[in-house]
Amino acid sequence: MPLLPRRYERLKSVLNKRMSNLTVLIENVEKPHNLSAIIRSCDAVGILEAYAIFNKEKYLTFNSTAQGSQKWVQINQYKETTKAIKVLKSKGFKLYGTNLNPTSIDYRECNFKGATAFILGAEKWGISEEAASLVDEHIHIPMRGMVESLNVSVAASALLFEALRQRRVANIIPESGEGMSQETYKEKIFEWAYPEVAQWCKSEGKKYPELNKKGEIIDDLPRTEKMRY
Repeated sequence: MPLLPRRYERLKSVLNKRMSNLTVLIENVEKPHNLSAIIRSCDAVGILEAYAIFNKEKYLTFNSTAQGSQKWVQINQYKETTKAIKVLKSKGFKLYGTNLNPTSIDYRECNFKGATAFILGAEKWGISEEAASLVDEHIHIPMRGMVESLNVSVAASALLFEALRQRRVANIIPESGEGMSQETYKEKIFEWAYPEVAQWCKSEGKKYPELNKKGEIIDDLPRTEKMRY
């Protein structure tokens, strides 16, 4: 079925607001509800990509809480904490670990306007000692009740929306696709518009076809692939 122009415009309007310099690193958060809620918050804030660590042989599992948001936030999965953190640091991210200890600071006192990555661990254990030793800053969300921490998905939401608030105040929230490189933008809009064709291109080692202003594929494709859109 051809991509309708209004659908293409909707995809672009969302991608135009995505940020490549704000993300989360989820460490062994295995409960589908928590994972789904975190990714839904990522989508709501405008995160382009998220990162997840699973030390076990498991696949990411989502439930209805995600509301399909996992289709719009790319999740890069790793088996090793060190590897994931190395990748983030190589991209220039400052890493903030949610960790209640004597050295952690109130998250509201931090500057999240630059490249920011929040590391969140499973509720029962928090982030690992390995992750804690590699972050740039330890932060916490102050509690006024008997319980000393929030549900991990709620904590992720609070941190992400604080980062968004700071960027809105500083007037640095992208509105026209400036939150990523032009090359990344072209790749993402094609993947969003034609996910099956994009998958075929990857499997065949081919570049994505060009799109015209209406979102129509310009390049010629095999007949079997044309049937996919």
